Amino acid sequence: MQYLFTYEERLKNFDWSLSENELEYKKGNIINIGWYCSDRICLKGKADKIALFYEGFGGIEKKYTFNDIRLAGNSIGTFLRNLGIKNDDRVCLFMDRIPELYLSFLGVLKIGAIVQPLFSAFGDESLFVRLENAQTRAIITQRKHLPKVRKILDRLPYLEFIVIVDHNKIKPLEKKEVAFNMEESIPVENMEIFPAHAESPSVLHYTSGTTGQPKGVKHVHYSLISQYLTAKWVLDLRDDDIYWCTADPGWVTGTSYGIIGPWSLGITQCVLDTGFSAQAWYRFIEKYRITMWYSAPTAIRSLMKAGDEIIKEHDLSSLRHLASVGEPLNSEAVIWSEKIFGKPFLDTFWQTETGSIMITNFPGMKVKPGSMGKPFPGITGVVLDPKTYQPITEPGKIGLIAFKPDWPSIMRSYWNNKEKYEEKFVNGWYLSGDKASIDNEGYFWFVGRDDDVINTGGHLVSPFEVESALLEHPAVGESAVVAKPDELNMEVVKAFITLKPGFTPGPDLELEIMNFIRKKLSPLAMPQDIEYMEKLPKTRSGKIMRRLLHAKEWGEDIGDISTLEND
Repeated sequence: MQYLFTYEERLKNFDWSLSENELEYKKGNIINIGWYCSDRICLKGKADKIALFYEGFGGIEKKYTFNDIRLAGNSIGTFLRNLGIKNDDRVCLFMDRIPELYLSFLGVLKIGAIVQPLFSAFGDESLFVRLENAQTRAIITQRKHLPKVRKILDRLPYLEFIVIVDHNKIKPLEKKEVAFNMEESIPVENMEIFPAHAESPSVLHYTSGTTGQPKGVKHVHYSLISQYLTAKWVLDLRDDDIYWCTADPGWVTGTSYGIIGPWSLGITQCVLDTGFSAQAWYRFIEKYRITMWYSAPTAIRSLMKAGDEIIKEHDLSSLRHLASVGEPLNSEAVIWSEKIFGKPFLDTFWQTETGSIMITNFPGMKVKPGSMGKPFPGITGVVLDPKTYQPITEPGKIGLIAFKPDWPSIMRSYWNNKEKYEEKFVNGWYLSGDKASIDNEGYFWFVGRDDDVINTGGHLVSPFEVESALLEHPAVGESAVVAKPDELNMEVVKAFITLKPGFTPGPDLELEIMNFIRKKLSPLAMPQDIEYMEKLPKTRSGKIMRRLLHAKEWGEDIGDISTLEND
């Protein structure tokens, strides 16, 4: 395949002003992501170009031009403004991957409010924690998710409006609820766009940490500069592409590269909201003649598991470029995709906090299966000695992945958590929390997390959050949560628990506890395995030694146990 430029050519004289110039942005000017992803594309003569092909459950199909999404963003923005929503107010999007989710994203940004996208599978407690922390003023949701919102409403004094996009007129609205029907709303041709500047807040994504509650990662409108150029260069998006990002906008990939990146480039994208099956995915690619596909290792491994025969039933010749994100892409998956599709999935590495791709297998670059690739142009990436925080120069030596904090889309803060934010920066470096080594050709090789956060299928799960929820179950006395190896998801949640007197271990109780967590937090946080213990390993000071439990699961050396509590 021919690529327009090599990695080395892109590195020469790189400056982020390249992106600014293409977007016709000058420092100090207004930069509103919502406008750039819709109005600007229309002004460039692409008003009638398809922006979105959508397929949902029950055979629902819809399509929207760039003018359609411009008008829809205006309609939603005007509706919210009329409610009294203003710039910097937090507006949560709590929906499945329906068109309203994508169009509301633009509408919220257009009026200068802050978008707070949340995964629709979150249970009521996960939802509550994030809405309370952000002091969210409005939530846009569907009828199917209303019970979760209603359950926690009395504990959220800041939440003034519950906007229902598919309200059934037969059922009366309850407290704080308002209905908005996109298809019945009158298109708003002209709306005053909020004059956002570079540092105006745009998106508030929540990510899990080792301890404490999830942290709100605050991004700004200037992040567009990174997202636009990385989408263009790494995802190699071209004007005639049909693009499919499989990530949910509840996660940062689904916003940075499932909304902002492609639409700021005027690219047609596709959304499939019918759950996963190899048959459905291949049919979708064939039907829409998808050319660029950005997915996750868990999905790729699931496709591998479905076998190669099913692929022969579909014409997938439209695919010209593939990329992966969210977790390490094992070498077998790279080799498999090259064999089956004639091209490899290119691994990309970045985080909620970075806002855009940081280390990548650049188009046209020599691929080393299993490697993360090299830093994107303009990104200074190193591995640091964990003791001195100085860059490691010895090839193959493991250290902490770190970056010079000077790229446009870097987070500006953790919401109301200055202490945790400042912990991410040491000696002039941003610490990613991940470990890697660098080989003698400058390729990064992922090793693992530097903390206890569990990466299951590309989604980070906080052990603390699961442990806290487990303790609310009447049978659980103590709990400790660690990652367990898994062939498909790389890691899954495993819980070690002690029971309170009067409760007996057994499969029924195990299933009850699992479902308790699934409903309270999310399917991703639900333990896939529960092990009952008489007592958990603790230090003499009473701290649970999760390290020992983790080592047990992964077959690792347990190390120094001199502080272990004696029997």
